[in-house]
Amino acid sequence: MTIIENSRRSLPLIDHARGKRSPVTCELKCANACLHPVCNTSSNETFQEVAAAAFSRRALLGLGAAGAVALTAAALRGGTPASTPGAAGVGGPGVAVAKPGTAGLAFGPNAPVAASVDDFTVPAGYTWQPIIRWGDPLFAATPAFDIAAQTPAAQAEQFGYNADYLDILADASGKTGVLVNNHEYVNPNIMFPTAAATDAEKRVRGDIYKAAQGLSIVDITREAVGRPWSYVRGGKRNRRITVETVFELTGPAAGTASVKTAADPEGRWVHGTLGNCAGGTTPWGTILSGEENFDGYFAWAANTPEQKRYRSTNSTSTTTGWEAYDPRFNAHDADYVNEPNRFGYIVEIDPQDPTSTPRKHTAMGRFKHEGANVIVAEDGRVVAYMGDDERNDYLYKFVSKNTISGSRKKNLTLLSEGDLYVAKFSGDSPAAEISGTGKLPSDGEFDGSGQWIPLTQNGQSVVPGFTTEQVLVFTRLAADAVGATKMDRPEDVEPNPQTGKVYAALTNNSARGGASSPVDEANPVTGNRYGHVIELTETAGQAGTTFAWSILLVCGDPAVFPYTYFAGFPKQLVSPISCPDNVAFDSEGNLWISTDGAPSTIGYSDGLFKVGLEGPNRGRVEQFLAVPREAETCGPVIHDQEGLVFVAVQHPGENGTFAAQTSLFPDYGSTAAGAVPNAPRPSVVQVFRA
Repeated sequence: MTIIENSRRSLPLIDHARGKRSPVTCELKCANACLHPVCNTSSNETFQEVAAAAFSRRALLGLGAAGAVALTAAALRGGTPASTPGAAGVGGPGVAVAKPGTAGLAFGPNAPVAASVDDFTVPAGYTWQPIIRWGDPLFAATPAFDIAAQTPAAQAEQFGYNADYLDILADASGKTGVLVNNHEYVNPNIMFPTAAATDAEKRVRGDIYKAAQGLSIVDITREAVGRPWSYVRGGKRNRRITVETVFELTGPAAGTASVKTAADPEGRWVHGTLGNCAGGTTPWGTILSGEENFDGYFAWAANTPEQKRYRSTNSTSTTTGWEAYDPRFNAHDADYVNEPNRFGYIVEIDPQDPTSTPRKHTAMGRFKHEGANVIVAEDGRVVAYMGDDERNDYLYKFVSKNTISGSRKKNLTLLSEGDLYVAKFSGDSPAAEISGTGKLPSDGEFDGSGQWIPLTQNGQSVVPGFTTEQVLVFTRLAADAVGATKMDRPEDVEPNPQTGKVYAALTNNSARGGASSPVDEANPVTGNRYGHVIELTETAGQAGTTFAWSILLVCGDPAVFPYTYFAGFPKQLVSPISCPDNVAFDSEGNLWISTDGAPSTIGYSDGLFKVGLEGPNRGRVEQFLAVPREAETCGPVIHDQEGLVFVAVQHPGENGTFAAQTSLFPDYGSTAAGAVPNAPRPSVVQVFRA
C-alpha cells in the first residue's frame, strides 16, 4: 500500500484562482472545483429569459404592506423575538444573553490594508487578542501543543485547524458561556516541520488531519460583562467533534438504500462530518453546521448522473490520502459507493450537552451547504435559509412541519420534518438593459420578484419522477427539474432578526457570461470577480412562497471598477469590498460582511465590514478590521452592545511552507508558554476597546 504524501505540490496557477482564492485554497478547500466542468448542466432559465414574467415596479412597491409582515417574522409565539432569550431558553447568533454593557461599537473606518501585510488590523481605540488557537489543549490531561511532535490522539483533544463558523453563547450570568467553532479543512504544507517519509508516517499524518477537522465546543469565562473572554481548559462542555465522531441521520432519507454502506447496513449512523463551512445558531440554542466541499474527500467515481451533479469528473486520490487506508473514502468501492451520499447535509449539535449525538438532517436536502440560518415565522414554524456554494447553483429554504414551543426537547426535533423549497427569480428590467458591465438599468436598481418552488411537501416529494429519497439525497437534480434559477455561488444566506429581510452573499464568478451562465439581472456583471449581495423580502410571510428582491451591493473598489453599487450611497465614501462570504447582524439591524478573496481581486487583505441598511446610511460600507496575510475572515459575531466583535481567522499564511512561512499570526515570534513562534495558527479572535 502506497500513501500519497500530503505535502505541498505543484498547484495549477491559472486563471481560475484570480476570481477568488489562492491556488492553495482551491486545491485544499474545494478540490479545484473551478477547474472541473460546471456540475449544473441543466437548461434552467436565467433571469434574462424570464424577465417578461416579472412584477412591475409599481406592483413591487404596492407590496409594501404585505412586506411589512416580515417585520414580525422574528417573533416567537407570545411576542418574544427569536434573537433574544425566550421560551426556547437561549439567544440566537450575535446576541449576548446577559445584560448588555454600554461600550457600543463606534469606530472610524480603517483604510484598506495591503494583502502583503501580516498583521491583524483594528480601528483606532481598539485592540485584539486570541481566545483560542489551533492546538490549544481542551482537557486537563491533554498535552500542550507541540508543532514538532503532533499526534492524532493529542489533536483530537486540542482546538482544531481552519476556523470557520463561530458563535459565542453567553450563559445567564454573562460571565460564563460556550464558544463553538467549525474546522473546515487543513493546510498540510504549513502544519508540519518535516515531510513524512514512510507510509506509516503518512497514515499518522492523515489521522491528524481527521482529528484536526470538525468542530470544537469550548467553555469560556470572563471577569465581567463587556470584558474579553478566556477559554476554560477542562470545561464541562468542552468537546471535539471530528471525522470519526458518530452522527445520526434524521428525516425521510435516513435508512433508505442511497445512504446504506457495508459498515452501516441500517443507513442511520455516519462517522464524521466534512467540509464544515458556515453555520447558524437556532433560537433553541443548538448549532447548525454546513457540510460544504465534501466531494473532495473521496476518490470519486463520477460515473452516474447523480455523482456527476456533485462532482463532474472522477478522481483516484485526494489531498488527505485517507482513501489509501480507509475504504469508506474510496467511492469506487462497491461497498462504499454510497458513502459520499452521507455527507452534504446540515448538521445540528447541542453545545450544552457533550454526551449528545449530533445529527444530520436529510429533510433539509443534500448539497454543498455553506450554512443554515433560522428565523421563526409568524405562525410559529421555523424557517431555515441555505445557499449551495457552487457556480450556477441555488438558494433554498426549509420550513418546519411543527411549531416552536417552550420545550427544548421538542424544539430539538424541529429540523427533522418539514418542507424544502428552492428559489426561482425574475428580473423586472428589459433584457437589453442588462449589459454585463454592471451598469444599472433605467429604473435605477437590479431588482424583481421570485417564488419558492416546493421540492417536498408534508414530507413527500412533489417533483415529478423523483421519490422523496431522491429529492433529499440528490437535491441538486430535483432543483434542476423544477426550473430553479442558477445563481452566482450562494454562500451565507441569513435573515435579519430585526426585519426578517434575508441577505444572500454571492461571492463571485469569474466565469459569469459564458454559455452556462449568461448575465442576468441578479448576476449582472460579466466575469464577476468581486461578488454582490442580494436582499430578499418575503411578501407572503416568512414561511410563504413569494418574495421580492434587489441587489444591495455590487462589490469592488470604486476607484477601479466604475459600476460598483452601494444601494445608492455615494461610492466615493465607502470602503472597497470584494468577495462577500459570511454575514451577521448587530443589535440595531446593521449588516456585517466578512470577505474571502479580496487579495486576489482588489489587492487588499480580507476583512470585516459594517453596512447600513436603513435611512441615509443605507449601503454605506465601512471597514472594521483586516485579517493577516493570506487569511480569510470567517464567522463574524457582533456583540455591539458590549463593544465586542469576534471573528475566526482561517488559513493565515496559506501560501507558505514550514521552512518559509509567510505569516506568523497570532503568536508573532512569542516564546511564551503555549506559543508557536515560527508558524501561523488559525484562531478565534476578539476585538474590544483598548
